[in-house]
Amino acid sequence: MNSTRAVVRPRIAHVTESSASHKPRISRRIAAIAPSATLAVDAKAKALKAKGEPVIGFGAGEPDFATPDYIVAAAIEAAKNPVAHRYTPAGGLPKSTETACGANSIVA
Repeated sequence: MNSTRAVVRPRIAHVTESSASHKPRISRRIAAIAPSATLAVDAKAKALKAKGEPVIGFGAGEPDFATPDYIVAAAIEAAKNPVAHRYTPAGGLPKSTETACGANSIVA
């Protein structure tokens, strides 16, 4: 059996002196996208650390410590439960919401 594969190559725009001075065109929808708040927090934390400030960063990245064993064990047990194999309601599970917010709070 003879199989063929399509080769996809990126289109390369030719840059000339007249085109190099123009700004790239960006759609209004793309230009309207807000910068990432997570990356902004991460950049601020890195800048403060560079100045020697004591910082605990809650932005992007991975923790610098291992996940505690009791959390790993709880995650494994939760993954074994077939109830956890489905999407939850957008508002969360009522029992979890009550536990997190307190039984007397109003949850919409």
